[in-house]
Amino acid sequence: MENFSAFSLMLDVEWISLLMVIGNVLRQRIKFIFQDLLLPAPITAGLLGLLLGPNGLGIIHFSDSLGDYTTILIAVVFASMAYSMEIGGSVGKGARNMWGYSVVMFLGQWGLFVLLGIFMFMPLFGTPNWFGMMLPVGFTGGFGTAAAVGGALEAAGAESAASLGFTSATVGTLAAIVGGVIAGNWAIRKGKVSHVPRQLSKEMRSGYIAKVEDRPSLGKATTNPSAIEPLALHIGFIVLTVMLAYLINEGISALWPQVQVPLFAMSLMVGLLIRALMNAMGARDYLDRDSIGSVAGAATDYLIAFGVAAIVPAAIASYWQALVLLFVLGTIFCVFFLLWFPAEFFGERWIERAIFGWGWATASVATGIAILKIVDPKLESRTLSEYGMAYIGFGPFEIGWTILAPLAVIYGFTTGFGFLSLGLAVAIYAMFKFSGWMPPRGTIFSPGIGHVGQKQRK
Repeated sequence: MENFSAFSLMLDVEWISLLMVIGNVLRQRIKFIFQDLLLPAPITAGLLGLLLGPNGLGIIHFSDSLGDYTTILIAVVFASMAYSMEIGGSVGKGARNMWGYSVVMFLGQWGLFVLLGIFMFMPLFGTPNWFGMMLPVGFTGGFGTAAAVGGALEAAGAESAASLGFTSATVGTLAAIVGGVIAGNWAIRKGKVSHVPRQLSKEMRSGYIAKVEDRPSLGKATTNPSAIEPLALHIGFIVLTVMLAYLINEGISALWPQVQVPLFAMSLMVGLLIRALMNAMGARDYLDRDSIGSVAGAATDYLIAFGVAAIVPAAIASYWQALVLLFVLGTIFCVFFLLWFPAEFFGERWIERAIFGWGWATASVATGIAILKIVDPKLESRTLSEYGMAYIGFGPFEIGWTILAPLAVIYGFTTGFGFLSLGLAVAIYAMFKFSGWMPPRGTIFSPGIGHVGQKQRK
């Protein structure tokens, strides 16, 4: 193994940065594949890094520590989340069904595939008991969850978990975009959308915002640069949070060697504690949420690029038959959910919410927004408003399952975790089904946020 140094880190970051710039240029300039599939630059960078790196052609000489960066970067993302996430509020009636739909989709995917991994994939292919959860880890979880869960499992001795998670997330992203474009075009041709559709804008396809006045701000300064550069202050808080989380984990390991807490989970808890102390001291607005979000977004891009580039093809090859079946079944599950459940939860105006749900169920919320604009270019369906309100109640499930999944494997509760997830999904669906909360056929959601109104079919 080579000696790792500051220059090794510099070269790794420089190479992956160059590949991301190349990925961004390809997205701007080439319509075929890159714009047609709305392929994010970090995924392109990761794929190029995989092709050109030590596990591919060997042209780029990354260090042996390439895969370790994802553990640190996901901790940065979760530490940032502690300072930027909304805490409190209530879910309105209009968002109630979005919450039910989201939770049933999320828990159903987790529960079903964790159990399939144990009762089908283990006997058929001899895969480890955590193999099935790689589908929800990559699909509804995305690259962040792949890094968090995969990294935690590998730290506990689950070889190849991170590579499988990032492979799942990459396949899920491609399935989200291809399936979203097909579903959106079908909805337009069949006249099922509620608003006049348009083609995706040139800026959305190319990823470049040409008009200066349309470019959003990355955040607001909370300090005078003569004291400290605002961005340096925000990065400093995040780095301090991750450092404290690491030191706490080291202390826990020294006292109780058998106890393992993922770094990203501890970073979130430490960040929430620091935020609570800041609020108690009257420093609630000392940090700017948009600036924190920009740092988290940059960390996520590097996380994706490094994670994909660090995939070990040999590890994937040994699971290729099981992976093909896993991805086929995962796609079938998401298609079935798209075609059946949105009409139950949302009535006539189900298509916008279904296409958005498809995007985040197979990739991410950002991907869901991108394909939602195919059928709702001005976002007039209020899908995002409802999801934003529903996330207050859905977020704890998303964060909680990311933390609980590796712990369930480490402490031998994988089967129970699968039954718990699936049982909750069925229970929440039954609650909506038999409580009268689902709109009857022939009704739609009114345009007003948080209100369910009736309108008979013409």
